[in-house]
Amino acid sequence: MNYTHEIENMCVVAKGPHHGPAPIPEEGRWVKAYEIKDIAGLSHGVGWCAPQQGACKLTLNVKDGIVEEALVETVGCSGMTHSAAMAAEALPGKTLLECLNTDLVCDAINVAMRELFQQFAYGRTQSAFSEDGLPIGAGLEDLGKGLRSQVGTMYSTKAKGVRYMEMAEGYVTRMALDADGQVIGYEFIRLGKMLEDIRRGTPPEEALRKNTGSYGRFADAAKYIDPREE
Repeated sequence: MNYTHEIENMCVVAKGPHHGPAPIPEEGRWVKAYEIKDIAGLSHGVGWCAPQQGACKLTLNVKDGIVEEALVETVGCSGMTHSAAMAAEALPGKTLLECLNTDLVCDAINVAMRELFQQFAYGRTQSAFSEDGLPIGAGLEDLGKGLRSQVGTMYSTKAKGVRYMEMAEGYVTRMALDADGQVIGYEFIRLGKMLEDIRRGTPPEEALRKNTGSYGRFADAAKYIDPREE
């Protein structure tokens, strides 16, 4: 170790007690994290790209500092989906520090990784107080039936009002309006479940009928509109 002349000429002042880092909650235990291998847990991070055109939600399940499971969800940018494919392949098997220093190509995914790293480092994970953490595969629980991301898409203008495009339940096909033209419900298709049924041999028309539902006072509407056409 090299010291400047000024430091060499200073006298030594004894250091008081050294207690190490403050313990953080990890999978039901209080842990003093000295190294990356001391980190464990499952959590999420959200990131955005420089032009703020798209966003990413990144979920990692970490055991002994190693990423065992990754879920990458993106919205708003078509190119981001290809970066997500690369990230999902690259992240598992790496340490958290390796992941932080891996170029995930997309700004939004890189930012999500940065935010997620901080949560792990400070013990702010979803599984902080879950004994032994969450099993590998728990990340899939964030997805709906048919393993599709939970997406909400709404559009509105001052001139024409709101249009519901997609809810957590699924793809919105019709909106229900009352006599005053206000929204009182909507009809939707559970796309994930419908495609799952079709893959298993259910005829498309039957699968569509089986997975069509409604919410609110849909049956009481004075008028129905297609949010994409009307």
